[in-house]
Amino acid sequence: MNEKMKEVLSTSLYLLIVLLVSYLFVHYVGQRTLVNGVSMEDTLQDGDNLLVDKISYRFHEPERFDVIVFKYTHKDNTYYVKRIIGLPGETVQIDNAGNIYINGKEIEEHYGFETIHDPGIAVNPITLGEDEYFVLGDNRNNSADSRMEAVGNINKKIIVGRAWVRIWPLHNAGKVEDIK
Repeated sequence: MNEKMKEVLSTSLYLLIVLLVSYLFVHYVGQRTLVNGVSMEDTLQDGDNLLVDKISYRFHEPERFDVIVFKYTHKDNTYYVKRIIGLPGETVQIDNAGNIYINGKEIEEHYGFETIHDPGIAVNPITLGEDEYFVLGDNRNNSADSRMEAVGNINKKIIVGRAWVRIWPLHNAGKVEDIK
C-alpha cells in the first residue's frame, strides 16, 4: 500500500472515531440546550446556552432544588428547564398565600423571590408517584410548570438531565448550581 493510501485510511479512521465519540457524548453524556423564555429568571436568562449532564442521574436520583432539563411531552423537540421541588412519594401543596409545603411542612428555599399568585392545581395536595417530580420555574409567576395541568408532574423517564454549566454568554459562564 502506498503512502497516500495509508494517509487517506488513517485520516478516514480518525474522522470516524471523532464522529463516534461525538455521537456517544451527545447521546449519553451531555448536550447543549438553550433557555427559551423567562421562567427561570433570575437564575437563568432567556438565550442562555447550557450544557446538560445526562449521565449523573444514572448513578443517583435527582435531588430537591436541582435544575433539570426535561422533554415537554406535548411538543416535539421542546425542552423545559425547571427546578425540582417535590420528590417521588412526597405530597406537595401551595397555599393561597404562595407558601410551598412538602408533606405538610413549609419548605425553606431561596430560588423563587416572589410570592406565588396562582398555586394552580397545587392548591390541593398532590401526591407524587414513585417516579414523579414536582417542578417550578424560579420566576414563579411567569412559568409553565407542575402547577399547570398541561405540564403536571414530571416522570423520571422524560428527564434529559441536570443543567450543569452555563456556557453562553461568556461573561455569565459558570456552574448552574453556583448561580444565585
